[in-house]
Amino acid sequence: METGITCYSRGVVTPTVSSQRYTALVSPTSVSSSFSSRSLKASSLFGEPLRVVPRSAVKVLKTKNSSLVTKCELGDSLEEFLTKATPDKALIRLMMCMGEALRTIAFKVRTASCVGTACVNSFGDEQLAVDMLADKLLFEALTYSHFCKYACSEEAPELQDMGGPAEGGFSVAFDPLDGSSIVDTNFTVGTIFGVWPGDKLTGVTGRDQVAAAMGIYGPRTTYVIAIKDFPGTHEFLLLDEGKWQHVKETTEIGEGKMFSPGNLRATSDNPDYDKLINYYVKQKYTLRYTGGMVPDVNQIIVKEKGVFTNVTSPSSKAKLRLLFEVSPLGLLIENAGGYSSDGKISVLDKVINNLDDRTQVAYGSKNEIIRFEETLYGSSRLKGGVPVGAAA
Repeated sequence: METGITCYSRGVVTPTVSSQRYTALVSPTSVSSSFSSRSLKASSLFGEPLRVVPRSAVKVLKTKNSSLVTKCELGDSLEEFLTKATPDKALIRLMMCMGEALRTIAFKVRTASCVGTACVNSFGDEQLAVDMLADKLLFEALTYSHFCKYACSEEAPELQDMGGPAEGGFSVAFDPLDGSSIVDTNFTVGTIFGVWPGDKLTGVTGRDQVAAAMGIYGPRTTYVIAIKDFPGTHEFLLLDEGKWQHVKETTEIGEGKMFSPGNLRATSDNPDYDKLINYYVKQKYTLRYTGGMVPDVNQIIVKEKGVFTNVTSPSSKAKLRLLFEVSPLGLLIENAGGYSSDGKISVLDKVINNLDDRTQVAYGSKNEIIRFEETLYGSSRLKGGVPVGAAA
């Protein structure tokens, strides 16, 4: 009669969940009027509705004298990894439910019909643009995790009440489909999300996150996760049978001549950024830039080297949102042993004052971030003494 904390789909029930407690998809009554359950028709995960444990049946079980197991192994399932990474059963459930949503989004992106630049797929009886479809699936997953208090999407940056508890629950911010404008070209795209404890998404910093993740939809579908206070950033591969398997752990970002320069138009009236880009070219860095932030940042984690930059100028203002993109990716990079910067401080130390706050950013190895800060502002918080590279 015990209830567990994992989502259920495609007839697969994890051992911690009693199938007798499952009900059909039920609409909570506590969702705000701007996000009604009527907008969430039984979406379906690969053709079958998402089923969840009713709220009254969800219990967070505690075991006596339990200790956190810190050893993770390649080959672990997503649930096995999360159980080792955190004792927080509510966080495990939320991350599992998001994994179900990412799996479905990957399928919907892969089978989208594109006419011109418009790519659509089915959501119940509706035909939706794939970014809006991803948006709905993520809200649905968070609602039925039972542990999300507020959620906020880059598509419409307003807090939505998911009905979960403030105490012991979480608030989640996400970019449902980063790179949606390049789906028609068949480039890699992805989902970004960050998880904060409690009921606040403003007045907090990226360092307050308890978890962050990317879903990456390319030749492979991967789920890349960072858990606060657990070492490393971890990649999970979606297998043919629909399961996530742990395939890579990154704990160090080293030096390597690979760069992804975003917002290059800013070099026209930002001479320091122009100087930095010219340094990369003269030093024969390899250009690896797709125009999608998810693959361009993910390659730093996978290759364990490189730098990503997106710099502003007087005529080219900041576009990247601190809450939805920059902070979650900052946790993923820094957990992997890398560094982040807005030019002066780590992006994880920037206070999120408004849901739509925007910033410039760089991610990479320590020396690359030193070079970035010194070139743009003359000094770096990470190093004193002799300037590095372009700043010399």
